[in-house]
Amino acid sequence: MHRDLPDFSMPAEEQAHLAAEAFRLLADPTRIKILWALLQGESSVSCLGELVGASPTVVSQHLAKLRLAGLVKGRREGTFVYYTAADVHVRRLLTEALFHAELSDEGSDAGHRHSEPGPPARDVRST
Repeated sequence: MHRDLPDFSMPAEEQAHLAAEAFRLLADPTRIKILWALLQGESSVSCLGELVGASPTVVSQHLAKLRLAGLVKGRREGTFVYYTAADVHVRRLLTEALFHAELSDEGSDAGHRHSEPGPPARDVRST
């Protein structure tokens, strides 16, 4: 039935697994907050810890996982590493997830709202 549709397609197996892994890694409120902060600008582990209310050790562990998933990247300067969101796709992914959560939280009236959560003002692009 679906295969008869002219534009029907399914993701490749590897693509589906990679997407599932990215979603699995985003399934943590602290990681969501870390990414949201990084979408607004480069930050160190200690600064991120203050922003999200977690110790630098905990933030470092989260960043390591996010880095492995390709969601964040780091830049070393002396003994410090400064992190940013990996690219503009991270912004879209996170904005959509937060928008969906906001709509779900509002219940049945949610379908009548058309505003998104305020995305960070700075455009984060991979360099």
